[in-house]
Amino acid sequence: MDRDIQELADLVWKWLEPQLPERAPQPKGGRPWEDDRACLLGICWVLKTGARWRDLPPAAGVSYPTCWRRHREWSGDGLFDAAWAAAAAELQRRRPAATREGVVDGSFVRAKGGATRSPTPASAKG
Repeated sequence: MDRDIQELADLVWKWLEPQLPERAPQPKGGRPWEDDRACLLGICWVLKTGARWRDLPPAAGVSYPTCWRRHREWSGDGLFDAAWAAAAAELQRRRPAATREGVVDGSFVRAKGGATRSPTPASAKG
């Protein structure tokens, strides 16, 4: 795994770990739960690279369906929102001016109505 992704996972893990529920063994047995830390590393890789879940490298140590399910579970439980709020609070505490502005890049978002290319400029219509 890339060093940047590892560092990102370490930062998110700091806030996410205390929020995670305890995983009790299944009463009827079955496979043990995959490591949450390994799942987070896989989730960070997919989100940072923009790759498909099924392209998750074997170095993650966990299967892509498991990472996807854990991402869905944690997102639904609001754990990523809590981690984001904790990170923003920590950033605000360290550097108050850093949280005054934010930039969002939407260049990868598809156009409304499913357009796949830009329209002809109005000046070209003559």
